[in-house]
Amino acid sequence: MGACGTAPETSAQVSDAKAVVQADGKFNDTDVMYLQMMVAHHEQGLEMVRLAEKTAKRDDVKILARAVDATQSDEVTLMKSWLTQWRKPTTVDHAPSAHADHGGLPATGPEEIEALRKAKGAAFETAFLNLFVAHQHNAVEMTQVEKTGGVNAETKAFADRVHDSRTDQIKQMLTMMNA
Repeated sequence: MGACGTAPETSAQVSDAKAVVQADGKFNDTDVMYLQMMVAHHEQGLEMVRLAEKTAKRDDVKILARAVDATQSDEVTLMKSWLTQWRKPTTVDHAPSAHADHGGLPATGPEEIEALRKAKGAAFETAFLNLFVAHQHNAVEMTQVEKTGGVNAETKAFADRVHDSRTDQIKQMLTMMNA
C-alpha cells in the first residue's frame, strides 16, 4: 500500500519532505542584506494574507491568501536557515536610511495595515488586493538588488523564483481586481 501513496505518513516521511536546501559556497553582504530584507518583507506579507484568510469573503481571495501563506512561510524558514548557516542575524535594521541605497524596506506601513484590519466586505478585498499588489511589486523590485550584487548561487536562484512567482501573483491579482 505504501507504494500507492495510501499509507499514512510517518514523521520520517514528513521531515524528509521538508529538507532545507543549503546555500553553500561564498556569499557577500548583498546576499545577507537581501535575505534579511526579504525576511522582513515576507513577515509583513504574511500579516496581510493572514488577515485576508480570516476576513475576505471571496473564495478566490481566500485561496490566494492561503497559497501565499504556505509559500512565504516556507520561504521565511529557508531564508532564516541560510542566514543562520552563515552566522548572520535574521533580522534587518529598520532605520529608513539604512537601506536607502538599495531600494529601502517594504513601503507598507502600520497605517496601511491598520486600515486593512478595519476594512470589511468588498472594501476589504479591494483594499487587500491593492495593497498586496504594491507589496508584491516591492518584492519584485528587491530581487534586482540580489540579481545584480549577490554572489551566492542559491540566493540568486531564490531571487529569480521570487521575481517570477510574485510577477505571476500580481497578474493574478490584477485579473481578480478587474473581475
